[in-house]
Amino acid sequence: MTGVAAPAGRTGSRGRIDKRQAILDAAFVVFARRGYAQACVREIAEAAGVAKPTVYNHLSDKESLFRRALQAGADAVLAENLAVVDQLRNPGPDLRAALEDVAYRLLRVGNGERSRALRWLTYAQVARFPDLVDTVTTHVWGGLGEALADRLARLALSGRLQPGDPERAAEQFLALLTGPLETRSRLGAREVSDSEIRALASAAVETFLRAYAPAP
Repeated sequence: MTGVAAPAGRTGSRGRIDKRQAILDAAFVVFARRGYAQACVREIAEAAGVAKPTVYNHLSDKESLFRRALQAGADAVLAENLAVVDQLRNPGPDLRAALEDVAYRLLRVGNGERSRALRWLTYAQVARFPDLVDTVTTHVWGGLGEALADRLARLALSGRLQPGDPERAAEQFLALLTGPLETRSRLGAREVSDSEIRALASAAVETFLRAYAPAP
């Protein structure tokens, strides 16, 4: 007996979604390499392996393509960050070590090629698309802040951190990471070494625990 055929339209719908994702992935790479002004739809189509009219069938113009590509890039960065923060569900007996590992991995994501390209593209086009700074940062850091606040709140409830405002604690923890990383990376223009990242993670956790570790 042969396999059951997919319902009519499902294969075509799946193919359209995959093709759209391929276009967005290719667009992000081309925009990151060329910048908004120099990138062209033809090059994006070639990188995605589709015809130029196919790009316009999915996204009406270059501006829409740019906005959607950055949104897809932000989604990918957020997903990486959320996977890291999820480690705090079971931090183990050594909370400092767990927090340092999370801090290190978050910095690795922030120092990654996609994150740096996302920041560079957002900052570079702030005059043309001023709303994108708020959109991208709110999406990436807002979603991450909510997830981290939830994990820190649970740690406080279990007595492993001081009770307080978990949203403020999450914001401060992230600020201890992102501030130094932006400085060291020259706003994403320079890749920070692994040894620097480890030092930044350790310093951030040290400062954070001075404020939030429970009293002995």
